[in-house]
Amino acid sequence: MSTMRRLLIPVAVLSALLVMAGCRPGQAPPPGEAAQPAAAAAAPTSARGTIEAAKVAAAPTLDGVADEAFWADAAPLDVKVAHGANTEKNEVTLKSVYTDDMIYFLVSWPDATESFVRSPWQKQEDGSWKKLSDPNDKGGDNNVYYEDKMAMIWDINDSIEDFPRLGCATACHLDKEQTVKPYGNKFTAGEGQMGDIWHWKSVRNMNQIDDQYLDSTQYSPDTPEAGRHSDPKDSGGYVDNQTEDKTLPAFMGPEGYPRDGAPGYILDEEKVPFDDSLFAAGDMIPAIVKSPFVGDRANISAGWKWADGVWTLELGRPLVTGSEYDVQFDDLTKPYYFGVAVFDNAQVRHAFQQRANTLVFQQ
Repeated sequence: MSTMRRLLIPVAVLSALLVMAGCRPGQAPPPGEAAQPAAAAAAPTSARGTIEAAKVAAAPTLDGVADEAFWADAAPLDVKVAHGANTEKNEVTLKSVYTDDMIYFLVSWPDATESFVRSPWQKQEDGSWKKLSDPNDKGGDNNVYYEDKMAMIWDINDSIEDFPRLGCATACHLDKEQTVKPYGNKFTAGEGQMGDIWHWKSVRNMNQIDDQYLDSTQYSPDTPEAGRHSDPKDSGGYVDNQTEDKTLPAFMGPEGYPRDGAPGYILDEEKVPFDDSLFAAGDMIPAIVKSPFVGDRANISAGWKWADGVWTLELGRPLVTGSEYDVQFDDLTKPYYFGVAVFDNAQVRHAFQQRANTLVFQQ
């Protein structure tokens, strides 16, 4: 064991004190999950929640196959999550490796269905078109016609108050009154406190993970997303496939494109103007047109596959991006704190963990 690794073990011990509280509106950290006195930190099991990134010579191919030998050798971190819509309990497995300038993660979790019917347009018997919607959606809370997602949140520059002690409880859906959204709003507790959100979206992303960030902005009619924002982009991304009056799809896929809503999107480079005469009642058209992000929002590359009831996601990002909206892995001797959530065909009601995790780098 290297000297640096021996120095990092006490950090891993401390990481077990972190709390990744459920991001449900107004929910306090679960009983027994608050920070413990120093004496309790010495328990043999307290190192759980730490993932060690191993140094490798070559980068993985980000295709969701994970057939590189170093993935088999990398130590896994198993994170239990629960209380999400459509998935009461689940377990997310993470591994990590890094090169001289990049960090990579392998993330996998069970999901019985690949969700791609994300509010598609459907032609009705009377010839009109409508977007399929969750009948119980009271506003931004679709749990029927949506996509599968995964998110990781990182503390930027150790700026979020109590993040090392309380984890996501310091920022998750702090609109306790639930007066605006059924699931509350998300923001940090004070100005200058920022988190880096890595938000994978199985339908809307294209060989990338959506790079977003979290700050202290609270809800108002002018800031409907509250503290959750997307990193700046130069071009690309996803847009709603709809006419200006929002009554019809604006585009359709090329000849031979599926009529069942699959694969959930139309590539921007393949879109063609919508022709209603080509469709019969019951046919569906995806409601998303997408292309790769260009710019700051494109910092995280990724590849993924769903097979045999499991999502496998590989992602990579530069250790240092230089963006004020990103966590910078510029000191490989320090710990970095993060949380994980998975969404099973759910817009916001994710399955969450009850502890934060710690990333450390093997030297």
